Amino acid sequence: MSSKSLLENVIQQLELVGESLKLDRNIIEFLKHPKRTVEVSVPVKRDDGSISIFKGYRVQHTDARGPYKGGIRYHPDVTLDEIKALAMLMTWKCAVVDIPYGGAKGGVICDPYKMSTNEVERLTRRYTAMVSDIIGPFRDVPAPDINTGAREMAWIMDTYSQLHGYLIPEVVTGKPLTVGGSEGRLDATGKGIAICAKEALKVLGLEKTSVAIHGFGKVGSYAAYWMNKFGVKVIAISTHLGSAYDSGGINVELAMEMGVNSDARRIMNYPKGQVSKDPDVPLYVDADVLIPASMENVITSKKAERIKAKLIVEGANGPTTPEADKILEEKKIFVVPDILANAGGVTVSYLEWLQNLHREHWSLNEVSNKLEERMVTSFKDIYRFLLKNKNISMREAAMMVAVKRVASALKDLGVWP
Repeated sequence: MSSKSLLENVIQQLELVGESLKLDRNIIEFLKHPKRTVEVSVPVKRDDGSISIFKGYRVQHTDARGPYKGGIRYHPDVTLDEIKALAMLMTWKCAVVDIPYGGAKGGVICDPYKMSTNEVERLTRRYTAMVSDIIGPFRDVPAPDINTGAREMAWIMDTYSQLHGYLIPEVVTGKPLTVGGSEGRLDATGKGIAICAKEALKVLGLEKTSVAIHGFGKVGSYAAYWMNKFGVKVIAISTHLGSAYDSGGINVELAMEMGVNSDARRIMNYPKGQVSKDPDVPLYVDADVLIPASMENVITSKKAERIKAKLIVEGANGPTTPEADKILEEKKIFVVPDILANAGGVTVSYLEWLQNLHREHWSLNEVSNKLEERMVTSFKDIYRFLLKNKNISMREAAMMVAVKRVASALKDLGVWP
């Protein structure tokens, strides 16, 4: 692992980009700090009648370009610094695909796998009530993240609506279709990653390629599914409990039917190829494309030395440490950064929000077309910026475009009073 935290890494990235853009030092300092940080102690009545207190956070980075936007994660390793870092990354992600949102993130320190459904619901509703004053359709619009999904988003929507006395579906995105969710939201992040990979393969001139997926969860499984659909062979997948490798091709639909993407343990039951307890196998196999789609900081300098892929498309947030980034550059591995590659989720979240605001429901075809158009346009914008500015990487190009957009908004708004 990197000796630096994710927050230190993203601040370092901002500093470097600020220098490259010759930004006003005051704006860089402004952007290094979230506008608002909220910490709550969430009491939850357990099924046995006892009370447990869970610590929760909501961090709002900047709303210079629009309402805050960002997921809520449930995980025992959630930290405030991690949430701050992810909120900042959300700002860049929204800006790089030119969506009028600012970045936010939320999290609760808990292990939902050790809680009953009723306990998770009580946690979700109480957390929502405790942050209800700072979220809202034009203020802060939460979404799913690690260990949360459509179920939790429905509970958030219902709780917020009950507090306000009428149905407000636009307060949250990633909801079930029955209560205002959007067609195509479930696989949007994975599909966006695959679209970026397809565009990158074009500019690199690679055909008949293979891909390895590190992290076969909600994001990685759909990235694998769409890479398959685009004609790319998936040869390795993993969860945090193990991996499966088959040079002839992983049966992605079989793995999804087995529930590998929802239950990490099931990867050890994958019936073909080679199964291993080592989750890092996909990082090192001889695949043309690597998609790290698990957690932050998984590609360290030590691991980067062993990567053979020609193209890395970042599915997770912050999966590559700055030290590893330098090694990948030296090895001339083309990297599509997270703030661009995994922006498919926030793109369809934005489309869901628009549908809710107008009380409309668009077809899957309409949503898919809008997603692909925005992802392809954004990739081409960043790649053109890369070609115009020598000696920079795709990560630097994406960050420069994103930070410049946010900085311009801040400059135009000014500081009040």
